[in-house]
Amino acid sequence: MSETGSPDGSPSAEPLERSGKGDTLALLGRIAAGIAIGTLGGAIFYLLHMPLPWTLGSMIFTMVAAVAKAPIRAPLRLRPALVTVIGVMLGSGFSPDLIGHLDDWAISLGFLALYLAIAGLLAVPFYQRFGGFDRVTAFCSGMPGGLMEMVTLGADLGGDERKIILAHAARIVVTICLVSFWFRIVEGQSVGTIMAKTNPLALEDIALLTLCGVIGAVGATRLKLPAATLMGPMLLSALVHITGLTASAPPALLIIIAQVLMGTIMGCRFLGAGSREVAQALALSFGATVMTLGLTLVFAALFAGIMMQTPAQIVLAYAPGGLTEMSLIALAMKAEVAYVASHHIARIVLLIAFAPLILTLLEKRRTNRTAGADQTDAAKGAPGE
Repeated sequence: MSETGSPDGSPSAEPLERSGKGDTLALLGRIAAGIAIGTLGGAIFYLLHMPLPWTLGSMIFTMVAAVAKAPIRAPLRLRPALVTVIGVMLGSGFSPDLIGHLDDWAISLGFLALYLAIAGLLAVPFYQRFGGFDRVTAFCSGMPGGLMEMVTLGADLGGDERKIILAHAARIVVTICLVSFWFRIVEGQSVGTIMAKTNPLALEDIALLTLCGVIGAVGATRLKLPAATLMGPMLLSALVHITGLTASAPPALLIIIAQVLMGTIMGCRFLGAGSREVAQALALSFGATVMTLGLTLVFAALFAGIMMQTPAQIVLAYAPGGLTEMSLIALAMKAEVAYVASHHIARIVLLIAFAPLILTLLEKRRTNRTAGADQTDAAKGAPGE
């Protein structure tokens, strides 16, 4: 999707520059109103201890406002910078200790790739058949990657952002609710909300993380990597954390602001959408999420011995929930947080890295199949000699 376009149906950036002062102030007022509604939604979700509160709360509140035709707009020009911050944050989830465990977790990580393949075979055709989604939208909606990561990837590959956003919003909520219910009610374990501690930021840490974001985004864009403003900063951030150059992450307040603004942008994608479209997308997402959660339970039941992990840890590591939420649940349950987090990070990296290749191969296969069918029809219709 072109960055100069208007993915949420709002006026593009160019009319803003050419419009009069009154129009500019009106548009800025709508942007401010959208941010205010998003901030309110994030704060309410946070106070209610909802999953992924700052993103989902801001997104859902602005989504409702957009469907209700409220006079709001998204701060679209901030999107590349916000995605860069999220990429640096994801990269901070890597550490030297994590690399030391990779040998022990090799089998589990290998099964994760198998899990993703089967999940794709289940969820992607489900969205195509029952939702009528195109190939890119179905893939980015059905594959259990991170919410912002899959939306970013889907936008870069030309998918329908509205459908992808709703699919992953519902997936995260359903997953967290069901997993928390299972461990709290069925297993009788305490699943509370814990705020993860962050290391203090020195000036050199701030400079290093900033360089990861800037150089990573610019370099990945020039290399034409998929989801460049996410992938580049994430890879560079992971590198500096693995090598021990820093153990710090972006400040919590900055992450909250990025999540609120990203949620606001996502919610504003629904400007012009009807309630029927929203309800249909939620129903589809619920069905796909239940399927992938069922697959998670199958892997935990069958392969726990081979992976040398408890079924509970496998469920937390493989469940199609958010990285932050599943890590916090693991922390509350005194599970091995590094194991859980590494699998969610690996899943996101695998999907972002291989999705364009997979979609290209599938498209070539479809094109060849169509060409072959046309040739067969032509041969059947040719007069006999």
